[in-house]
Amino acid sequence: MSESMARSRESEMNGAPPHILVVDDGITMRMFYRSVLEAAGFMVEEATNGMEGYEKVLAQPFDLMIVDINMPKMDGYSMIRTIRNDPAVRMIPAVVVSTEAAAKDSARALEAGANFYLVKPVAPEDLTEVVRMIVGVAA
Repeated sequence: MSESMARSRESEMNGAPPHILVVDDGITMRMFYRSVLEAAGFMVEEATNGMEGYEKVLAQPFDLMIVDINMPKMDGYSMIRTIRNDPAVRMIPAVVVSTEAAAKDSARALEAGANFYLVKPVAPEDLTEVVRMIVGVAA
């Protein structure tokens, strides 16, 4: 069992929902993710760029990150690579959600260390299903 899944199950046993970090520079997308994920029972934090996302990951534990690619200050690829190179936080799963739909884009995200790649627009039920699968929460 992954460290994240163990933490998620521990959170569930303690009554705390899994903690998700949404990193996207678009306020509309952050609001969409928050709405969908909170309705599914998750606790959601937000960051507006990769640098802020990395700082939040260092400051508190997360069970999963949802990361956009095209952002100011630090893009999603760089953020994920930076996290994967940091022993303290490298095991946090990352789902990339991007408008970039080419195979090379998903390959680049997976090479950077993403665990899953979704193309915008993503249906709420698809997002919820992927998040539940990765953090190990039953529907």
